[in-house]
This record gives sequence, structure tokens and C-alpha cells, in this order.
Amino acid sequence: MMPRTFRRPDRLVPALSIAVVVLAFVVLPQLSGRGIRIFDVYNGLQGAAQFGFIALALGITMIAGEFDLSVTGVHVLGGVLAVSFGAENALVGFAVGVGAGLLIGITQGIVIAATRAPSLAVTLGTLIATLGLASMITGGLSLTYTNTAVTLLVDETLLGVFSPRSLILIGVFLFAAGILTATRLGRELRAIGSDRRAARVAGVPVARLLVGAFGASGALAALGGVLLAYSYSSANPDPGPQLLILGVVASLLGGLSLSGGRGHPLGIVLGVLSVAFVGQLTTMLGLPGYVTQIAFAVFLIAIAIVDAPGLHATVTRLRAWREGGSALKDGPLRSP
Repeated sequence: MMPRTFRRPDRLVPALSIAVVVLAFVVLPQLSGRGIRIFDVYNGLQGAAQFGFIALALGITMIAGEFDLSVTGVHVLGGVLAVSFGAENALVGFAVGVGAGLLIGITQGIVIAATRAPSLAVTLGTLIATLGLASMITGGLSLTYTNTAVTLLVDETLLGVFSPRSLILIGVFLFAAGILTATRLGRELRAIGSDRRAARVAGVPVARLLVGAFGASGALAALGGVLLAYSYSSANPDPGPQLLILGVVASLLGGLSLSGGRGHPLGIVLGVLSVAFVGQLTTMLGLPGYVTQIAFAVFLIAIAIVDAPGLHATVTRLRAWREGGSALKDGPLRSP
């Protein structure tokens, strides 16, 4: 019989992905004669902090069976507001940026829960609106953040491999993992993602959980944007598609399913680290950027195959056939 772990894609996919990436990260530089430097690990964690908040934001809504396309727009708007209001006091900019993300997320959650409108349509509209608002505030140009002390603080090297930004990311993931493991929220989110009608019948507060999930998604996306803007000393109103792509790949590598009802923050963080260190590995080896894109494409296709219902049905039939064959070997068929 197949071990239980291998029947759980939410465990198998992140475990395999991080194992393969760590092995490649250790072995390939040695084969190339370059070796690994401690700064490579630091850069990998910095890369994770760039899109990790977006991956977690997406993940929370995906567990609930929804999808928040607005994360990149909220991410950008959070950074723009932080730079606009945080020149004198970084905490003020932080509060305005994250608060705006939280408010946008809660508003989306209320609309989706009250009207049962498709989250893809609602959040796509929010994405367009937030990017437009960010462009209006900045005049279509990057805003420069003049508080260099904050920039130096956010990316200061700690223990050789960490920075305050990467430690905040790790802390947020651990907090989310604790909340979704030690409380009913995790079970209830998975319940509404698996079978929303059954969850309502069982008394799960579906509307309240959806509002909370989208509120958390908005706050996390904005938090990532604020920290990135402070790190880069600027806020760019045009993020491009890269952040969303990285967030989706990391979430799926973390064992989440597009159909909902499955996943855990610890799996997502493994997906984030896998994506970040693949990017760092291509930099270390001096490979062109398209190699990373091809690697991510392979990851996505492999995940889609592993998660495909048809594959699961085939595996189940093969297992039943094998068990039936074993039963035949144990003794002859008896006529009734």
C-alpha cells in the first residue's frame, strides 16, 4: 500500500520541491567550481521576502476555495502609500500602507460573501483599480523614499544570512501556521474550501471567514509592498506580472490546490524558499533569466499533473486492481 505521506499532495509536493532545490543548491555550485557563500543564502532569503507575503496572501484565500488576484495591486499601493506618508516617520507610512491593504481586503470579502460573486472577477477589478490609484498618486513615476536610515535598517545583515525583512516574513509565516493549526480557523477554512454548502449546514460562519481571509490577504500583500518599498528606497506603480507569477508558483509548490480545501502555511513557506533559491541558483551559476522561467513552467505543469483528478482516479483504480490481484493469489474464488 502507498505510504500515507505520498497520498497527501499538500505534504508531498512541498517536501519534494524543497528537497530537490536544496540538493541542487548544494551540489551544482560545487560541480561548477564556484562553491556556496554565506551571502548566497542571504540573497536567497531576501528574494523570498520579496514575494513571500504575496504567496501567503494568495494561499489563505486559496485554502478557502477563492483566489485573490488583487494582491499585486494592493502590494504596490501599500508601498506607494508607505513612501508617501512615511518620509518623516516610517511607522506612520507602515500603518497607512498596511491599513489600506486591510481595508481593501475586508471590502472585497464583504462583497464576495454578500453577493457570492466570483472572487476572480471581483479581485481582478480591485487589481485594476489599485494599480490605477497607485499610478495616479505617483504620476506614473517611481517615488523615491528619502529616509535612508530605514532602508539600511530593513536590509541590515543579521547572523550572516538574515535581515529584518526576512525575519519578519518568517515570523509572519510561523504566526499564521500557529493560528491555522491551534485554532478552529484552519479546519473551518479548509471546510469552506472543500465543500461550502456542507460547511454552512455544519454551522461554519462562512461569510465571516471569507471576510477575514480576504482581510488577511490584503494586509499581507500591503505589508510585503511596504517592506519592499522601504528596502528599495522607492515605490514603483508598475510591478509587472513577475510577483504574481512567483506567488502562484510558490503557493502551488507549497501543496495548495486551485480547487481549495487544502494547504498549510508551513507548506507555503517551503514553496517560497524553493522558488527563491531556484532564482538564486541561476544567478550563482550565471545562467540567463529564461532558465528560471522554464524551471517555473516545469514546476507548474508537474504540480498540475500531480493534482489532476484524473491521475488520482487512475492511481485509485490501479491500487484497487493490485489489491484485488493479491486477494486472488491468496485463494481460489468460491462460488456462492
